[in-house]
Amino acid sequence: MDPFKYLKPKKNQNNNSQGIVIPIASGKGGVGKSFMSANLAIALAEMGHRVIAVDLDFGGANLHSFLGLSNRHPGVGDFLKARSAELDELLVSSDNPNLFFLPGEGKTPFMANLAYAQKIKLISRIHRLPAEYILLDLGAGASFNTLDFFRLSSNGLLVTTPEPTAVMGMLVFMKNFLLRAIERQMVRNYAVREMLHELYKRPMDEQALSIKDVHQQIIDEDPQAGEEVGRIFQQCRPRIVINMGENPDDSKMASKISQILGEILAIEADYFGFVYKDRSVLSSIRKRHPFLPNYRNSLAADNIVRIAQRVEKFWNQPVKDSAALLFNHVKKDFENRQRATDAA
Repeated sequence: MDPFKYLKPKKNQNNNSQGIVIPIASGKGGVGKSFMSANLAIALAEMGHRVIAVDLDFGGANLHSFLGLSNRHPGVGDFLKARSAELDELLVSSDNPNLFFLPGEGKTPFMANLAYAQKIKLISRIHRLPAEYILLDLGAGASFNTLDFFRLSSNGLLVTTPEPTAVMGMLVFMKNFLLRAIERQMVRNYAVREMLHELYKRPMDEQALSIKDVHQQIIDEDPQAGEEVGRIFQQCRPRIVINMGENPDDSKMASKISQILGEILAIEADYFGFVYKDRSVLSSIRKRHPFLPNYRNSLAADNIVRIAQRVEKFWNQPVKDSAALLFNHVKKDFENRQRATDAA
């Protein structure tokens, strides 16, 4: 039984024709970000939603392989080089009539360093794409391109494994994301930007008080600017998925992450799912088959479908005590499976 189901979803207050943009990022490579992007898109499409999966991992685009598609179509790179093409003209159909793919570099590689005007053009067109859900598979790490695309939503999705190095990479990503958001908000405030540049240079283990100190310094320097920065922290609420878990105890990492986010970065997060490490995932990657349609009875497939259901119901609202809810669900699900196995 999914404890999340007892929460009542709120209606979207901004009821308009624009789809929900979900940027998907990770602090480091190898944690299953593109796998999650592709299969979450498939799951949402199978639930009846029109979905567009966009590959924005410039320099390492491989989302097509997780969708079971070829890499022969023009994409975002070609759109940025062309003067007349529209982004939706480049959508690629899939086996699911609700799911479309927008390639990244396509036939125009080496787009890792976008000019500012190109980035603004692309962001404006992404918001116009004709879909209920627009999933953006971003590059791993914290380049300015990735950070800026992650800012398309105040609650983008972060993928991590329970491994300490992956969690630390995710925390560094969020630190840099907040600094970038403040920098863009304070673009005309020279004093604030100087503070931020100093903070960029410090390692993560020196951040325990640094960001809060900088916020206080901004308040002391310019109270109005301090209020603006405070709103950035309040509005930032990422959704987190823990991937490749070995056992239920790995889901306890959610509570540890919450504690660190609160103490170091002064933000909160919601935990939307836990995906077990599953041999069938590696099999799908080797065969270049989309995972979800071909391994429906696997444990990881069940985990991904649950994440899609939570996205559908709760994406636009905070989920109170989601770390505890996630652990309780994972623990109960494990116990139920153990009882079923013993009974068989």
